[in-house]
Amino acid sequence: MAASGKLSAFRLPPLPTIREIIKLFKLKAVKQLSQNFLLDLRLTDKIVRKSGNLTNAYVYEVGPGPGGITRSILNANVAELVVVEKDTRFIPGLQMLSDAAPGKLKIVHGDALTFKVERAFPGSLKRQWEDDPPNVHIIGNLPFSVSIPLIIKWLENISCRDGPFVYGRTQMTLTFQKEVAERLTANTGSKQRSRLSVTAQYLCDVQHIFTIPGRAFIPKPEVDVGVVHFTPLIQPKIEQPFKLVDKVVQNVFQFKRKYCHRGLGMLFPAAQRLESTGRLLQLADIDPTLRPCQLSIAHFKSLCDVYRKMCDEDPHLFAYNFREELKQIKSNNAEKEHVEDNHRL
Repeated sequence: MAASGKLSAFRLPPLPTIREIIKLFKLKAVKQLSQNFLLDLRLTDKIVRKSGNLTNAYVYEVGPGPGGITRSILNANVAELVVVEKDTRFIPGLQMLSDAAPGKLKIVHGDALTFKVERAFPGSLKRQWEDDPPNVHIIGNLPFSVSIPLIIKWLENISCRDGPFVYGRTQMTLTFQKEVAERLTANTGSKQRSRLSVTAQYLCDVQHIFTIPGRAFIPKPEVDVGVVHFTPLIQPKIEQPFKLVDKVVQNVFQFKRKYCHRGLGMLFPAAQRLESTGRLLQLADIDPTLRPCQLSIAHFKSLCDVYRKMCDEDPHLFAYNFREELKQIKSNNAEKEHVEDNHRL
């Protein structure tokens, strides 16, 4: 790379098509891994275009598979592309791309859920959180089976400003099942409003930028696919630890069709449930008969702020998990029945 940081325009040389790569290496999508290949380079180019200006950028691609999006990223004149692929069958095809783009493509055989992106790129790329986003991007046609665990993990990283976000407000452009894309971007009052909507939107500007019809993929999934762009916010809309916010939001949405007080009650042990839920709602100034989908980010901010104070007053409260309490009750009942059966004998 030139010392000035300027790169001359780069285009990949003529290569076998993605379809030919699939035939050449006898690649088949594994249904259990929810793999779907995107073969149309016009669509992969569009995903990359919608990611922003990638000239001289450092890009991390998740799950490149046979390398459709990988080609489009390389053709966008990036400085460096790191791809993480779990499935060894795809490595030879990616190696062909690496040979065609000397020094630009680094292939890592590994798992995106554990890969340390913070060690992948030069420290000189780091920006202050308040600055414009760094010249680092995450792009991926995510397998459906890992898309939600991955985005939750990255949202927690945003909250802690670690992982891929040690560089600053790293932008992400990712594919999801259309229904998940709609949940990520759903507004207050929408039927799609969910834990994902609130958790993503309190930390990021989230845009569902376009939809790819299922027929564009091989094999064709049963659903269409949404491409979603995330830009972390300078100031999160809720300033509490991620795990606390996620706990409140998860509890609210576990009873999606009930009034919000039902899920909020599960934050508290049975003995104090009624009183503590009433206090939480009163201090947060929330109507207990609102449905979960009717709660705005501002509502959740109030709930999280009050719940945090309640946890500070009672150090055992945050560790309380109503599912564990239910398990204990069931276990005690089973033990009691066992003792009674023995007495009868």
